[in-house]
Amino acid sequence: MYLEFYGLSEFPFNITPDPRFLYFAPHHREAYNHLMYGIMQRKGFIELTGEVGSGKTTLCRAVLSDLDSSVETALILNPSLTETQLLRSMLNDFGLEAGGRDRLAYIERLNRFLLERNHEGINVALVIDEAQNLSPQLMEQVRLLSNLETDQHKLMQIVLCGQPELRERLSRPDLRQLRQRITVRYHIPPLTLDDTANYIDHRLGVAGADGAVTFDAGAVREVHRYSRGGPRLINAVCDNALLAGYVSRTRAIDARCVKKAIKQLEGTT
Repeated sequence: MYLEFYGLSEFPFNITPDPRFLYFAPHHREAYNHLMYGIMQRKGFIELTGEVGSGKTTLCRAVLSDLDSSVETALILNPSLTETQLLRSMLNDFGLEAGGRDRLAYIERLNRFLLERNHEGINVALVIDEAQNLSPQLMEQVRLLSNLETDQHKLMQIVLCGQPELRERLSRPDLRQLRQRITVRYHIPPLTLDDTANYIDHRLGVAGADGAVTFDAGAVREVHRYSRGGPRLINAVCDNALLAGYVSRTRAIDARCVKKAIKQLEGTT
């Protein structure tokens, strides 16, 4: 609706996890580096946590897209599965024929695949998103997957990505064996006020704004106050603020536009 008015080539504040729009605030850069280090150095288990809408999925997708051909990857977005379904999903994402219908057959196929890739000098990484939703049985299944190794290497690097509840889940006594195997951890904090301003400018730039539309200091403060530094809420507010600016025929988004956007989001208009 407002693209032509602002001279944008695409919507800058979509909530889909598009790595092209990833803004590397200092903490997001650290998180990215932790993930890359854990995967490339074959550390086995890696834990990434953050609040809802903190950019975890976008960050994981960016890491997966930046890994070179020396790493083969799989991404599980919905871990609300049975143990057998999880293994089958992994095989499918690696492009493998499952073969058989039981867990033993799936594990044997996966182990054969991992050994083949290791022989070829190829690392393998699995990212499990929303990992806080893994049942205790699935957590144990994931732990057992770490037993697939050689004398020198872990055959598969497993990234557990989830909300802060994941850390609470892993603190349970019955999951201590899994917790002790996690050697790389990072928690993404909220964006600061300055980060929020840079985040907004970055996304506008990727969308082709070229300075034609701006959020003034008051607008940024309102966005940060409402979102508490969460990228997903920043996107939602800014998208609605652009719509408010379009209706008012202004390319300078101020606090008034943002307040209108917040009222619309909250259903209080």
